[in-house]
Amino acid sequence: MVKTVTVVSLSRGLLGEDFASHELELGLRRLRDMGLTVKFGENARKGIEYLQRHPEARADDLLAAFRDQETDMILCAIGGDDTYRLLPRLFDHDELRRAICPKIFLGFSDTTVNHFMLHKLGLPTFYGQSFLSDVCELEEHMLPYTESYFRELIRTGAIREVRPSPIWYEERTDFGPDQLGVPRVSHPNSGFRLLQGPARFSGPILGGCIDSIYDVFHADRYSDMPVLCEKYGLFPTAEEWSGKLLLLETSEEKPSPEKYRQALTDLKDRGVLNSVSGILAGKPMDETYAEDYMRALVETADDPSLPILWDLNIGHATPRCILPFGPTAHVDAQAQRITFDPAAD
Repeated sequence: MVKTVTVVSLSRGLLGEDFASHELELGLRRLRDMGLTVKFGENARKGIEYLQRHPEARADDLLAAFRDQETDMILCAIGGDDTYRLLPRLFDHDELRRAICPKIFLGFSDTTVNHFMLHKLGLPTFYGQSFLSDVCELEEHMLPYTESYFRELIRTGAIREVRPSPIWYEERTDFGPDQLGVPRVSHPNSGFRLLQGPARFSGPILGGCIDSIYDVFHADRYSDMPVLCEKYGLFPTAEEWSGKLLLLETSEEKPSPEKYRQALTDLKDRGVLNSVSGILAGKPMDETYAEDYMRALVETADDPSLPILWDLNIGHATPRCILPFGPTAHVDAQAQRITFDPAAD
């Protein structure tokens, strides 16, 4: 059972900005109402400009959270786009390896890169939610589907089963204080969709935001990101992907079908698509480019025997479940469920 949560800002420093203070207050109250003690990394609330200039401060907060004996869960504040800059501080002197210990680590989006860092060191993690994006949801309560998985994780330290949400929500365009209590626009959800392959397949899940994975290999956003990721061996080898289920979801940037296809091609060229036992694809935000993405998945995989499960409620589209990286996942598309083996002791 989780008793103490430490919130860290490993990417963008939104948590420290005045314009987000109403969200921080709301999220803090919700966590305390769940019976949790809440801590913040020393630098987590220092704002966008400071954390952009000081990636080492972000890295220090992660190390401190792992070293803190009271902390049971490390919860990422939100994503961003440059957490790769933590790599030297965490790996040059083996700092992260010496600090990590069994704790719950939860985040998504740019945090995909942090998940790869921790996977590199053998630590199981949890993908799918963050503090500002989920705990601080502006409706009267956390979105019910989202909250059910968050509460399961803090209550049991695990996720045992994932099913589709009955509804999905349009993304907000305004996060100001006047939106507190304003409900999102919702639509009926159609559930998991098997695009190809057998309805039942299994393997440990790994992956994340396809935009972040694209940036690991391309210098479009940051010229030094592919260089640093290569230097520190961030992205798993084709052999490491063997038998795994590849998770892919798209960001709020809503990448063009061409960029999505290029990211898939990168994965194929590196042997990932030939190594994995299946692909799990998240619902895109507002269902933008859904048909194009589905077509790109099937055509790029170019292997009808490879199972591809579409439209999981994971990633940037709301609501969000939580997927554990580490234990074996058992997918049953017909039964509309994913179950997980208990984590190894």
